[in-house]
Amino acid sequence: MELNVTTLEGKAAGSVQLSDGIFGLEPRKDLIQRCVNWQLAKSQAGTHKTKGRAEIWRTGKKLFKQKGTGNARHGSARAPQFRGGGRAFGPVVRSHAHDLPKKVRALALRHALSAKAKDGGLIVIDSAELKEAKTKALMGHFSSLGLTSALIVDGAQVHAGFATAARNIPNIDVLPIQGINVYDILRRQKLVLTKAAVDALEARFK
Repeated sequence: MELNVTTLEGKAAGSVQLSDGIFGLEPRKDLIQRCVNWQLAKSQAGTHKTKGRAEIWRTGKKLFKQKGTGNARHGSARAPQFRGGGRAFGPVVRSHAHDLPKKVRALALRHALSAKAKDGGLIVIDSAELKEAKTKALMGHFSSLGLTSALIVDGAQVHAGFATAARNIPNIDVLPIQGINVYDILRRQKLVLTKAAVDALEARFK
C-alpha cells in the first residue's frame, strides 16, 4: 500500500510504499487483546498485601471457657471473624506476569499497525526534528497535522529537541522504534511514524 508523506509543517514530501505484510493485514482482535492483556499484567506491581491470622500480633489466650457460656467455642482472637483478626484468603505479594510466545507478540504488533492503517489513523512524516526545543512551536506543528492524541515513533534515536518539546504536551507520546508496542499504539488516536521508523519496521519483519 502507498501512503503520502508529510513534513511537520503539514507540507507534502512525496510518498512511501508500505509492506502489506505489516500494514495490510486484516486485524485480529483476539491477538491484539492477548498482547494488551500480557503487557498490562506484566506492568502490574503486585505489591498488594494483607495480614493473615499467622501474622497478627495478638494474644493467643482462649477468649473464654469452652463450655457453659452459651456462646460458640472460640480459641484465638486472631481468627478472621473477629475485629482486629487476620484476613482470610487476602491478597499476597506476587507477580501477575504470564508468558506470551514471541511470535504471537510480533504478529499482534503487525495486526495493531494494520488496524491503524485500515482506520486511517496512520501518518508518515519525513523526520521528527526541531531546530529549537520549544513546546509552543511543536504544538503549532501538531495543530497543522490535526494531532491531539498521538504516538510518535522515530528511528533508533529520538531527536533530543523534539523529545524535550513534546514531553509537556498531554496525550502525546514519543518513542524510539525499539519501544513500539501494541498497547501504546491503541491508546492514542493517531500513530505517527517517521520514514526511519518505517524502514526499521520493514527490516525487523523482513
